[in-house]
Amino acid sequence: MPDVRAFSHVTAALIHGLPLTRRLEELALAGTLHVMARTPDGRTDRPGVTGHRGLELRAVDLVDGLWVTSLADTWCDLATLGPRVLSVDDLVVIGDHVVRILDEGSDVVVRPGSSTSPGVRALHQALGQRVRPRGKVLLRQALDLIRPRVKSPMESRSRLMFVRAGFPEPEVNISITDDLGEWLAEGDLVWRDKRVVGEYQGAVHGEIKQRSADSARGHLLRRHGWTVEELFADDVFRPPRRVDALRRFAEHLELDPRTLLIA
Repeated sequence: MPDVRAFSHVTAALIHGLPLTRRLEELALAGTLHVMARTPDGRTDRPGVTGHRGLELRAVDLVDGLWVTSLADTWCDLATLGPRVLSVDDLVVIGDHVVRILDEGSDVVVRPGSSTSPGVRALHQALGQRVRPRGKVLLRQALDLIRPRVKSPMESRSRLMFVRAGFPEPEVNISITDDLGEWLAEGDLVWRDKRVVGEYQGAVHGEIKQRSADSARGHLLRRHGWTVEELFADDVFRPPRRVDALRRFAEHLELDPRTLLIA
């Protein structure tokens, strides 16, 4: 492939290792390769390739010897697939991941609880450089919900579950200290004023050593007056479990379930 071309869209997302839904991953693996060229050069036209123009408006990265559109530009381009393939929440999950990578590559320490960061600003900048971009509404909606310091896709989806239900938005991955300022633990989803912590338990937490550490951390936080509730994938994706989880958290946060969108 000539140097004036780069992989883009779902192909670039796969090369970057972005957290794609199963449908998007299958599309990237089994579909055509997405290749972008500069507008004057025209679209790449060959079997097995979906060609795009506009490379002059995008930054490119070299990943494992392959030229691909940058993380921020790839995130913007994914929205062109439309809401039937990619939801706002899917874009938030991917955007949270992109922001974490860009933030880790910067010299800026992102303050806990902050809603902006170098990575978030990079997404805004990438979108701002587009002229009448496809998927602009999806991207704008997702940008309002993207946060720094998110460490996993399910942390993103758990946070969005509470936001969609009308809960106060939790802080993400913040340090919890005792009354003397001594560090106790880092909480996944934290409602500081109510001293409530939601801990997402993924597959990695199934290891006995990790379960032991999680249990000890939970006991420590509870001894210092915090309420700790675990969250699992079924609490997010299965409606009966989701309703039960939201009601539990509403009780801990002293919220009236009738004022929330619990479903």
